[in-house]
Amino acid sequence: MSEKITALIVDDERFSREELSFLLEGFESIQVIGEADSGESAVMKTIQLQPDVLFLDVEMPKMNGLEVAKAVRELKKVPRIIFATAYPDFAVDAFRHEALDYLLKPYEEEQVAEAVHRLMKYFDHSKQTIVSAPSPSKLAIEGEDEIIYLEPEDIYYVFRDDRITKIVGEKREYETKLPLKDVEQRLAGYSFFRIHKSYLVNLDYVDRLIPWFNGAYQLQVKGKHEQLSVSRNYVKTLRKRLEL
Repeated sequence: MSEKITALIVDDERFSREELSFLLEGFESIQVIGEADSGESAVMKTIQLQPDVLFLDVEMPKMNGLEVAKAVRELKKVPRIIFATAYPDFAVDAFRHEALDYLLKPYEEEQVAEAVHRLMKYFDHSKQTIVSAPSPSKLAIEGEDEIIYLEPEDIYYVFRDDRITKIVGEKREYETKLPLKDVEQRLAGYSFFRIHKSYLVNLDYVDRLIPWFNGAYQLQVKGKHEQLSVSRNYVKTLRKRLEL
């Protein structure tokens, strides 16, 4: 991989930090960007430096490694964890905290090399799975002699009528031969929700839900007189999306 994996070493013993830092210097793929001598310091430096991985000692006073691992899981950028411990029976606890690996003290070069190799494989795989084509910013509707580009935010709802998909805006209705499923995929990432096999609604324009019968509801869109049917299979999830 071209970019280096940034690492923060956390251990309350200076000798252990220096030893691990020395061993990691032998790997071009790893860049140690900081050290922390306590759990509290580890959390603060993780917020400041945003490392890719923490080499995290378990046995520390006040805030131990397990508590640090739990705390950093709440951050926007969650680092991977490689625990360090003197106890060989720690594996179960380590992986319960979603650790990528754990190292036994005193450190052995071969064991550190295996952990780094596993770390490299993880980040290579993550980059391959995350890379995707950028999403378009407008929905293209092809007419007979023109292509109209619609802002997703201006669409109130979409529905399937026979073999035509109709897109309803504030003042105008558009038609496309695209299946409703294809339109739904193109609008993924915006505030759209399927309320029925034939209807897709922009949640930003939902005004009210009206109980109907057999657990179904009718949905009122702002500025529109017609009411849309909400299948009972979608009601629970719809309410979760709409309500605080």
